[in-house]
Amino acid sequence: DPTPEQRRQADEARAHAAHARSLRGRPGALKDGTPLPLLANVGKPEDADSALEYGAEGVGLFRTEFLFIGNEQPPSVEEQTEAYTRLLSRFPGRKVVIRMLDAGADKPLPFLTPEDEPNPALGLRGLRTLRVHHQVLEDQLEALARADAATEADLWVMAPMVADEHEAAYFVRLGKEKGLKKVGAMAEVPSIALVADKVAEVADFVSIGTNDLTQYTLAADRTLGSVANYQTAWHPAVLRAIKLIADAGNAHGMPVGVCGEAAADPDLAVVLAGLGVNSLSMTPVALDDVRAELLSHTIEEAREKAKAALDGEFYHPAW
Repeated sequence: DPTPEQRRQADEARAHAAHARSLRGRPGALKDGTPLPLLANVGKPEDADSALEYGAEGVGLFRTEFLFIGNEQPPSVEEQTEAYTRLLSRFPGRKVVIRMLDAGADKPLPFLTPEDEPNPALGLRGLRTLRVHHQVLEDQLEALARADAATEADLWVMAPMVADEHEAAYFVRLGKEKGLKKVGAMAEVPSIALVADKVAEVADFVSIGTNDLTQYTLAADRTLGSVANYQTAWHPAVLRAIKLIADAGNAHGMPVGVCGEAAADPDLAVVLAGLGVNSLSMTPVALDDVRAELLSHTIEEAREKAKAALDGEFYHPAW
């Protein structure tokens, strides 16, 4: 027995959803034509179906953990090559960003990560784990290089949990030695934002993982319910870290994307555009709403909204 006001709101929601669906297939852009590619986060090759259904322009984050979780030893180079080839073959000519194995913290792997770390989120994780288990790192890069040679996608490869320009340079060197063309870093640790100008001198690109960047910036474990109120990328400190990275990227011609769930928030997507981010990647079902919202703002309006967000105008502490 809905009220007239509830009926009106439901009708508006249906009309908005229909309009957003009608925009599928259009490249991501703002109202004035400023391009902002919209990509999809996927967890396994079969997820390409959903990404393509919702009009993703490519893949901004392909998580490779599915190949390792549940196993008692790392997958072979051949197994990995087959999986990466299946994904890349779905996106000929399109950008596909693949993240190296992110083992550790909330993704423990018995054969790679320590069992007795008192605080695993601050322990061996991501690139740190891969450096200790160098053969796993080498095998994954080799498989990615083989898949790249066998397909026509525009492959970009990044390492998780990169702390500074030294770690970025280390990983970029290894990737280039394998023949990979675009090699970059994920920005999840606040230190990388503070030296973003140095990272921009060695990395081909940076992709910002806002979930972890928020966790580490605000010192609040994202798996802990008692501090869940801190898990918002609207916090000015998180946005200022993002701006440091975007500014460094734009100054050095280094693409900067966001692949955390912040990109799936239509209002926050506009703010990210205003901060100077060059692409957004999200769960496929969020693409319709984000695409539609971006088209209702010019880049100047996005910059004004970003300025207000940096000043904390849209942040409301929940404690």
